[in-house]
Amino acid sequence: MQASQGPRRMGSAHELYHQPMQQVQQYYTPCRAFDNSIYNDSSSSGTQISLKTQNEQFFIMDSFPVTDCAIYDAAPSVSVSSNRSPFSPQCSPSCMSEPRRSFENACISSASGCSGADDGSGKKHVLRELNNKLLRPEYDIDDSCSCSFDDAVAKSSSLTWRNQVLDVASRLDLNDLLISSAEAVAEADVTTAEILLSVLEKRVSISGEPMQRLSAYMLEGLRARLLSSGSIIYKKLKCNEPTSSELLSYMDVLYHICPYFKFAYMSANVVIGEAMKNESRIHVIDFQIAQGNQWVFFIHYLARRPGGPPFLRITGVDDSQSAHARGGGLQLVGERLATIAESCGVLFEFHNAALSGCQVKLEDLQVRHGESLAVNFPFMLHHMPDESVSTMNHRDRLLRLVKSLSPKIVSLVEQEMNTNTAPFLLRFRETLDYHKAMFESVDVARPRDDKLRISAEEHCIARDVVNLIACEGADRVERQEPFGKWKSRLTMAGFTQCPLSPSVGEAINGMLKEYSSNYSLAESQGVLYLGWKTRALATSSAWQ
Repeated sequence: MQASQGPRRMGSAHELYHQPMQQVQQYYTPCRAFDNSIYNDSSSSGTQISLKTQNEQFFIMDSFPVTDCAIYDAAPSVSVSSNRSPFSPQCSPSCMSEPRRSFENACISSASGCSGADDGSGKKHVLRELNNKLLRPEYDIDDSCSCSFDDAVAKSSSLTWRNQVLDVASRLDLNDLLISSAEAVAEADVTTAEILLSVLEKRVSISGEPMQRLSAYMLEGLRARLLSSGSIIYKKLKCNEPTSSELLSYMDVLYHICPYFKFAYMSANVVIGEAMKNESRIHVIDFQIAQGNQWVFFIHYLARRPGGPPFLRITGVDDSQSAHARGGGLQLVGERLATIAESCGVLFEFHNAALSGCQVKLEDLQVRHGESLAVNFPFMLHHMPDESVSTMNHRDRLLRLVKSLSPKIVSLVEQEMNTNTAPFLLRFRETLDYHKAMFESVDVARPRDDKLRISAEEHCIARDVVNLIACEGADRVERQEPFGKWKSRLTMAGFTQCPLSPSVGEAINGMLKEYSSNYSLAESQGVLYLGWKTRALATSSAWQ
């Protein structure tokens, strides 16, 4: 979908987003996926809000007590109960200690401790029982010995077992097959894993239905984890690195067919614009500036501000992946924004901070007295390693550094996903659940055989999936947290949450009318949740 192209009435929140799109070439940073946790923070109580629409029922919740919740474009029927997450179905689990059943009618996972009822098909426990049989001593085969009668019996039994596993696996849907494969990989059961992955391989397709496409990339992740080659496959993903122009075109596809990045840009711009409406000198620190497209909209908005535009200075923090997509350094962003600002009559200055968030120090940000400071965190903080990865804990260190600058406003947009410290199987289920919704949302906007869509998923989304599944420690850069945990981190760093004004939700809701009606927007305790059907995928909040 294209953004609206005509100029907007001065003072409208839409001015912070809707601008001529021919001026904008979007950059989607690799490993910036859109991310609702199926788990609640065990330290906080949750509240569920049941939202009934004409065709479906939503369950909106948060990981902290809800006292007031606004649902946009929704019927007025709302009920409140406890222990659920935003947009999550009523049957979803509510805590890490009670994970979603992964393989409900086929087997029990010893790692998750979940159980499933027999569905009448006889699949209950089959794979687990077959696996136990294979591991019995009488089935061990010593190929170094001459083939005796007992050896022949063992090999025959092993073959029978393999055929039984193949038979059961062939009758599973893709979701159950993926979970069963993940369980085998988690238990280092190489034999079972290889059989299941061989079945899975025949049923995936990068041009098929959403679940088939997602399964293709989850298969890559499982194979990489099984072979302990996650870091290598994550970087290469069995393909050559696209050129900067190719990568920009793939990212541009995602930018236009999905509202996730427009949600981030628009909500942050409205929040910052309202906080700075009376300021004459504004300094914005963007911790993931990419192509700088967000600030094209903001500059146009400032140019129309009553009383004339203020002075604007932007500090762009960046990393090497962004430089590759741009085909050059941050000076390209500064030059482009300076040209736009000059054409709009906005006094402008750009500061280049070509550093990753882990490298940023106080002196790199060049905060000046007399400038009102705004800080933007757009889908960025989840890439910062925390205390579970390094004693440096760059995630909390950066938050404390930003707080020491006394910003007037901080905008945070993050994926609503719980993968940071979750053990592998829980993380796998969360990755599957989250990206299933995301692939469905992509599917409605482009034909399944569209080559640009296939390339966009491969180069811009698949690496996130592989990284989440195959990598651990410092190699795993995808470490999302649900809003309840972000709230705890920011509060401990000294921040106070600011309620979002109604104009933020109104602006986002107007933008969503350009997209599928399956996208949903909910507001709870001053936080905006963007969702697809029953799954919350991203949150936007403001802090000071």
